Amino acid sequence: MSKEPNRRRRTAALTAAVVVAGAAVLAGAPTAQAAVVDIDYACETKIGPKGAVSPVGIKAVRSGSAYTVTMSFEKGVSDSPVELPKGVMTPRAELVLGGADSGTVKVKGTPNTAAIPPDTPISIGTLTGTYTPKKNGRVTFTAGTLTVHALGMDAAVCKPKNNPRPALELEVTGLSGGSAAPPPADADADGDESDTGAELPRTGPLDSAVALGTLGGTVLLTGAAGVLWLTRRTAR
Repeated sequence: MSKEPNRRRRTAALTAAVVVAGAAVLAGAPTAQAAVVDIDYACETKIGPKGAVSPVGIKAVRSGSAYTVTMSFEKGVSDSPVELPKGVMTPRAELVLGGADSGTVKVKGTPNTAAIPPDTPISIGTLTGTYTPKKNGRVTFTAGTLTVHALGMDAAVCKPKNNPRPALELEVTGLSGGSAAPPPADADADGDESDTGAELPRTGPLDSAVALGTLGGTVLLTGAAGVLWLTRRTAR
């Protein structure tokens, strides 16, 4: 009996085992877990308190050493007593970080592309921002304060009141040395940075030279004073 059929069966079985093992490895190492979370917002508006529950989803897609983060709303959280013309309403929000990182990520939407009728829930849509991780580890993203800017003012400021769970758990990996340079201070969703006017500590070689020069000048002055004192003692 030829051994060729047995050899083919063994090869096919080994190939199937390798494929299953590879799939198990991929399934056992998820990089992100996203979920739609119901956020119970309490809003302070120009016409009084408002409230609404909106399902919110958060996703992150890696782009180089950073992540493009999107926050999506399935329902509006407030309305306006007057019609909002096209392009006068822009939403923005903060995502609260947890786990291996802390702070907030700012996300921002685009102006409304059509007029919003009065007494109609304002569609928030999708907000986008950038997250630059500082180190490897599991980072959580939770919906924070939502602000609806309309007609040149913050028309509604909405805060979650139900202590929502994270809508995204992101496994950050591949950062060199386990850490990366922190993002610019107070960068918003547009990439703008605030200038605090603070001066960073000087630690470079040039600063060391300045420090040594100052020390040398101090020693020189001290020596000159000593010589002058001895000269005066001798003159007596």
